[in-house]
Amino acid sequence: MEAADRLGWAASVVLLAILSRQVYVQWRENSSDGVSSWLYIGQVMASAGFVIYSWMVGNRVFVVTKSAVLVTAVLGQWVQLRNARHEAAKR
Repeated sequence: MEAADRLGWAASVVLLAILSRQVYVQWRENSSDGVSSWLYIGQVMASAGFVIYSWMVGNRVFVVTKSAVLVTAVLGQWVQLRNARHEAAKR
């Protein structure tokens, strides 16, 4: 594995850890205060485009990373919607 690939995989791990933590905190606290659902909508759209692009140019690091980010975005959107329903039920 080349140094560039190691750097890419390391950056991917950091990015996924940060995004996963954000979704986990929102899920655990049943709150999405300060987080717009547009964040996840945009993340899904951008990630899907990057997955296709990365596959077309043959960049395995980004295919895997952006696929994982896409899954994280979908989960984040689900948590966002779930939290909105919980908030509405409290009123």
